Amino acid sequence: MLKFVFRSLSAAAVLGIALAPAAASAAPLTPGALVVSHATSGSDPSVDTTVTFSVTIGSLTITAPASVDLGSGVPGGKIQGGMGDVVVTDDRANLAASWTATASATDWALTPGGGTGPETIPVADVTYDPGTVSTTGNITATPHPITLSHSAQTVVNGTAGVGNNTATWDPALEVSVPAAAVGGAYSGTITDSVS
Repeated sequence: MLKFVFRSLSAAAVLGIALAPAAASAAPLTPGALVVSHATSGSDPSVDTTVTFSVTIGSLTITAPASVDLGSGVPGGKIQGGMGDVVVTDDRANLAASWTATASATDWALTPGGGTGPETIPVADVTYDPGTVSTTGNITATPHPITLSHSAQTVVNGTAGVGNNTATWDPALEVSVPAAAVGGAYSGTITDSVS
């Protein structure tokens, strides 16, 4: 019997199991039975805090040079030059960001001039090529070369974007000077827009 008790106590020590002493009034333990005690856990001393904040949004804007001089050319020839950086800034922080940039123009008129045919270079004699578009943020910008007109035409599409982004391009302008054009300085306006 002593050997059996010793073996039971040794097994409990090896297994790390606590043997509960039998109460005086309790029924005797069955030989070899182990009693395992479990401590009751106390209350949870944690607390939750709801934290909120906002991400600010801005607007969709476009900038372009106020003026540019393309130089000069002869009647029947071509005048070429860069317009300068056009920049679309999309600060709307949209999950699905997209936008469309357009360009339109007036006719080019001799300054000063009387507005006659030979003193006007029609808008359709000027092309606008966005060329390479550089971007920041997450946006796909696709350029569309156009022949200018009085109506707005797409020059760059921004698609598949996420969050804030920018796109920058320097349009290459080419003027086909009419053979009957009168000599002098011509002035017209290109309007870049974004939506």
